[in-house]
Amino acid sequence: MRTRPHLTAVRRSIGIAIVLVAVVVGWLLLPNRVFYRAGRPTRLGRLANRGGAIYSGLGLPPSWWVTVETRGRVTGRTVSTTLVVGSHAGDVYLVAMLGESSGWVRNARADGGRAVIHHGRRRAVHLEEVPVAARARILRPYLRRARGARPHFPIPPGAPLADFERIAADYPVFRVTPAHADDPPQRRPTAP
Repeated sequence: MRTRPHLTAVRRSIGIAIVLVAVVVGWLLLPNRVFYRAGRPTRLGRLANRGGAIYSGLGLPPSWWVTVETRGRVTGRTVSTTLVVGSHAGDVYLVAMLGESSGWVRNARADGGRAVIHHGRRRAVHLEEVPVAARARILRPYLRRARGARPHFPIPPGAPLADFERIAADYPVFRVTPAHADDPPQRRPTAP
């Protein structure tokens, strides 16, 4: 018996949707140590991050959950990372919940702040690093929004601003701005 092509596509779409929902639900319900050890993602953490990148890349809610694409500093290949967008005083920010060792932070710095934000559509952006003295006011509202980041911070979301000032140097923060006109477009690498 032959399968109709449109039914195969529907089954595939349903399967992908089920996998994505399972990843998101698992991400929310399982303890954080299953996904991260010693400040690095585990195999399950990398799988969940990939599922999250696909989910947010499709433009599904919440709108503050995005995929950030940076160019790998060693390979030159596009690296996708799922992040929570923080906001403060009308500006949009990305925070490295794993600190200075975050691969996307090192990639963005090496590439002069060039990146692509993906949430339903791709848009080229420039990531401008925020000075340590200005980070505390951004970290507090970020931590209130980003539940998954809380285990990586030594203080609770409702801590006084002075506590956030004390840890601000450990967590890089980048302001997201439109890409500069002189930035070359970021291209996806082609397979050899």
